[in-house]
Amino acid sequence: MVLVLGVDAGGTASRAVVADADGTVVGRGRAGPGNPTTAGPAAARAIGTAVRRALGDHDPATVAAGVVGVAGAAVTADPRIAAAFADEWAATGLNCPVTVVGDAVTAFAAGTAAPSGAVLIAGTGAVAARIGDRRVCRTADGLGWLLGDEGSGLWLGLRAVRAAARAWTGPVVPAGLAARIAEHAAVDSRDALVRWAGGRPPAAFAELAPLVCAAVAAGDPLAERLTAEAAARLVATLAELGPADGPVVLAGGLLTRETPVRTAVLAGVRTPVTTARDPAAGAAWLALRTTTDPGRASRLHARMCPVSGSLSASHRVCPGRQKDSG
Repeated sequence: MVLVLGVDAGGTASRAVVADADGTVVGRGRAGPGNPTTAGPAAARAIGTAVRRALGDHDPATVAAGVVGVAGAAVTADPRIAAAFADEWAATGLNCPVTVVGDAVTAFAAGTAAPSGAVLIAGTGAVAARIGDRRVCRTADGLGWLLGDEGSGLWLGLRAVRAAARAWTGPVVPAGLAARIAEHAAVDSRDALVRWAGGRPPAAFAELAPLVCAAVAAGDPLAERLTAEAAARLVATLAELGPADGPVVLAGGLLTRETPVRTAVLAGVRTPVTTARDPAAGAAWLALRTTTDPGRASRLHARMCPVSGSLSASHRVCPGRQKDSG
């Protein structure tokens, strides 16, 4: 049996997919954060763990090709990072070519078999990229939490905590989003919230994004304002790339699940879009392309990366109706 490997190495988790030559997924694995920019050499170990779990009982020697999608892929040229990855590939028993690409490339491939277009990612971080012949030609944002990643899960969670702290002016936390954050942090005063926030690593604030989105469903005006601003910033980031020469793919948890941010982005994007379901499967499909002819690879895309089809720019997502997996 000939196999291919795909990995999506994100700031929150690493996910690996192993598929056979017919595009059937035969193994999946998950481990810790795999972004070497933030996790350093430990990212390679997390990715290696996810790969071993995906391989299961399959012989690593049967893997013909692998593709790994990483945010800030250029950092893998750092000698320490490169050595850590080399050690992991050796430890897993892989002896095939393993190509490291930007996570924008694998996210785009997870949403379309087209070679060119654009992708907008909003997960822990946020970035938009123009894709040409399955390579990144230009990016907007993706600058990290300190300088950018506007509209991301981290951006949204951090602003929610800041807003809660400002709103908490008396002895009792205000009802609504601020109260939800206080409960999440297990604090009973603004000073305690400040101390809690100061002790958290930046990426941890992305964990609050689902809480903010849930508050929108409950009619909280602050949550509505924050998610609307997040969507507006994401749409503006995408617009920095100019008109897309192909489909626009939405990726990342805030844009692939049924969230108010996705709803607002769909309302604001003026070109047809589709949704990436599984960037790890997109990476595996890119690996498969190197082992078979282009026509066959294109036919297998729908099997490996099933999508719900294009959504027109005028499409409006109705909460409770539109069902997105991932």
